[in-house]
Amino acid sequence: MPPPNPVPTRALAGLTGESIPVPDPTLLTHLQFRRFAGCPVCNLHLRSVVTREAEIRAAGIREVVVFHSRPEELRKYAAGLPLDLIADPERELYREFGVESGARALLDPRGWTTIARAVGTELAGRGERPAPPARPEGGRLGLPADFLIHPDGTVLAAKYGAHVDDQWSVDELLSLAAHRVTPAAPIPTITPED
Repeated sequence: MPPPNPVPTRALAGLTGESIPVPDPTLLTHLQFRRFAGCPVCNLHLRSVVTREAEIRAAGIREVVVFHSRPEELRKYAAGLPLDLIADPERELYREFGVESGARALLDPRGWTTIARAVGTELAGRGERPAPPARPEGGRLGLPADFLIHPDGTVLAAKYGAHVDDQWSVDELLSLAAHRVTPAAPIPTITPED
């Protein structure tokens, strides 16, 4: 299922109670769909985003990150993530944007190296952060997805992950933002290879 295009203007409730406009009225919006709060692979990816947050902002991009967890669960893992975080435990946004779950999230061998690295990173930082949940809300089989949205709501690019670690890198995001011409340009949608 493709994303809505254009994305209807709305204000989402952020994790700390702030109102987050999607799409942002003046910046490109990078709408990320992650898995559950505390997901080691998601945490590894988001740390790469936070490390390069200044570059992302300089490129005119606002990061908005959605998790399929309750706000109180997401708050346990939100420290150190200066991003706009959205809790969507009912998966309303996931359904609207066609973001799926599936066994391939964990069974696809392309994600295994990152899973091992992420778990190792979590174990090394155990004293600093809470451990990942033993039974995550919404399950472990969520797939990532990324959308780059123009202020007028046009989806400029979309990617549906084929496995747990299949999302845009910061370099890919910055390249997509730099090469966008107008909202009328063709929308590159990257779908999972089955």
